[in-house]
Amino acid sequence: MSQPLLLNLHGVSCGFAQQPVVQDLSLHLNSGDIACLLGPSGCGKTTSLRAIAGFEPLQAGEISLNGKVISRQGFTLPPEQRRIGMVFQDYALFPHLTVAQNVAFGIRQHPRREQLTAELLELVKLSELGKRYPHELSGGQQQRVALARALAPEPLLLLLDEPFSNLDGELRRRLSMEVRDILKARGTSAILVTHDQEEAFAVSDHVGVFQQGRLQQWDTPFNLYHEPLTPFVASFIGQGYFIRGQLLSPDTVQTELGILRGNRAYSWPIGSAVDVLLRPDDIVPDAAGTLQARVSGKTFLGAATLYRLQLATGSQLEALFPSHAEHQPGEMVGIRIDADHLVLFPATGSQPTREALLPL
Repeated sequence: MSQPLLLNLHGVSCGFAQQPVVQDLSLHLNSGDIACLLGPSGCGKTTSLRAIAGFEPLQAGEISLNGKVISRQGFTLPPEQRRIGMVFQDYALFPHLTVAQNVAFGIRQHPRREQLTAELLELVKLSELGKRYPHELSGGQQQRVALARALAPEPLLLLLDEPFSNLDGELRRRLSMEVRDILKARGTSAILVTHDQEEAFAVSDHVGVFQQGRLQQWDTPFNLYHEPLTPFVASFIGQGYFIRGQLLSPDTVQTELGILRGNRAYSWPIGSAVDVLLRPDDIVPDAAGTLQARVSGKTFLGAATLYRLQLATGSQLEALFPSHAEHQPGEMVGIRIDADHLVLFPATGSQPTREALLPL
């Protein structure tokens, strides 16, 4: 059963002076869902978050929260009246207040202040640290305090601006999962801003991919990876290479790797030149296969090894092999294509480069 609509952005544009940073942005978020705005630096994701929070006026479009318009051109409901919580990159805790006092700061008039504070500290696994001060905590613990403080007033929507960027890799991964569990346990809707797609996929129900101030695709992590709508989304999400092909039928393409057939039909004229996206998991080892590639590099990932491969034509590929299949640079390996979800785009004027195909 679908949840009711909570947040709706329609045709939103905003920026500085007459220079738009975000253009024609439309998206929606259902109650209880967690979303992420993802993209390279300077793409407009943080400006979008600030517009939702009420920190940036709109040049065009409209933002509604829980059925009420909170921003349009010439009108911006003050941030403190929006019932929106905010978790910042630098935690923004009060250094002179204890952990418990920080959490309770926004609910000082609440009749159940102490009980609610205790419940939130338990939720973020800091029950024993309520009397400590922020400087006595680790970075991960400080971020949990900031989260509990933002949740205390029971906001309709929680906004998180690169909340894990100051943490190291493993702590960042673990805390992002913990935050998702906490938000889901509370039924709190949230939007996260990040440039880390692994983090976005781990936390979010929906992800919006931005490029140069425009939303390229608003979709589930699965669809972004397997059903990208634009070449930019295809290249920014995950890893992969494009190879040139020619459309033989709506679902079949001729390539230097042979004839490939997918599970979807394309409406372009037969014979059209196309670029075929191949992910590392689309290419599997085949010792008995006739298709050969030379290993040009490798990265050990534990359960698998990511091999960089070069075809006889000079085209580049990447492939994930089981880690027990050990190959050395310069070695020839047999491969085959195992992809039933071929992703095609009209061919560009020149063959895409590696830099255009990997995440920024």
